[in-house]
Amino acid sequence: MSRSIKEFSLHYDPINESNTFTTGDIVEGRVVLEVTKEIKVDSFFVKLRGDANVRWTEGSGDDETTYSDHERYFKLKQYFIQKSSKKGKREKNATLVEGETYGPVIRPGSHVFPFRFQLPQQNMPPSFEGNHGWVKYVLMVKLSRRWKPTSTKYTELTFVLRNDGSNDHLLQPQSGTQDKKMKLFGSGKMSMTVTSEKTGYMQGEMIRVFVDIDNSSSRDVRLKYSLKQQQTFIAGRSINAGVKYIIKETRDRIPSGEKSKCIVDMMLPRDLTVTIENCRIIKVQYQLKISLDVSFALNPAVIFPVVILPTDQQCPPWQGPPGGFQSYLPPQPSLMPYPGELPPTTSGLYPNLYTPSVLPHPGAAAGVYPNPNLNAVQSGFHPAPFAPVYDPNQSIVSFTS
Repeated sequence: MSRSIKEFSLHYDPINESNTFTTGDIVEGRVVLEVTKEIKVDSFFVKLRGDANVRWTEGSGDDETTYSDHERYFKLKQYFIQKSSKKGKREKNATLVEGETYGPVIRPGSHVFPFRFQLPQQNMPPSFEGNHGWVKYVLMVKLSRRWKPTSTKYTELTFVLRNDGSNDHLLQPQSGTQDKKMKLFGSGKMSMTVTSEKTGYMQGEMIRVFVDIDNSSSRDVRLKYSLKQQQTFIAGRSINAGVKYIIKETRDRIPSGEKSKCIVDMMLPRDLTVTIENCRIIKVQYQLKISLDVSFALNPAVIFPVVILPTDQQCPPWQGPPGGFQSYLPPQPSLMPYPGELPPTTSGLYPNLYTPSVLPHPGAAAGVYPNPNLNAVQSGFHPAPFAPVYDPNQSIVSFTS
């Protein structure tokens, strides 16, 4: 930072206890600039943008190939100081937001520059960071002077999906049955009926599954269950996918000729990544698998999709299992590393969470932002003739050097 700039920081105001934002929310804040002597500024602006990006490399040496792709959801920009030759002109791929503007000369002292953005009302994925890609919503301020290094600060906002009441299908229970006749190394038949309370679960919530087993075979079996996460990164026609097990357990033995009814409880981690279906280049999906472990035979299994939601989007559970079920204690999450070989994609397995006809494509961002009310600056902001005076009591969340 230049010797003439003592402080250059970026602050925004949280709107809830979880410090998250969603579509349509207002992002307000201020840039604090303290200078020790008079400076002249060419350009000074703050911008808010949402982007998704993927990138990975395969092969090595001469055979090394890099795959990448990018998706932009919006870019909002508010100028504090702008060259007169550029005023009133549109900028490519950016929506200009009107706000208080100032002269190019900033006098010694502390000054505050308020800004106000509204997040677009459109279908955007939640914040995410993975092995080969990310979804980020970044607030950045940039100050440029002739023959001086550019000063830049930025901070990320946590964006979550809005609960608009369109996820009623996630409240419905799921049920499936599998039968298996023993041929080699045994005789008889085994069957399993599995019912889950619902499809959608919050981070930190309990998944409850009811399992009805009839082991009429000559073999003993064991109940197994798992919750698997798959992350898929897409660049053109190239796909990089990996899986890890959030939960993976083997339970009690069901002897030959016996029947068993049981309840399986699985506690989800509170920091579990939410499901992402509404991003063209990144997918995060979950699969619940209940199976019977039969030695030297193909295991019968029932597989359900599971949708993980943010903590404030609760799906009430289905009321009541059949009688006679015996409960299993919740297992501890078992994290497994990504395997070396990539599994096939699972398109079509997971339900569609979103209705594109309701929320427009990210490319429709331009023109949906109302001009901010320039008179609605918070009390305590007192603009000076060249730049507003800094009131430190207004700083709530900040990003400084």
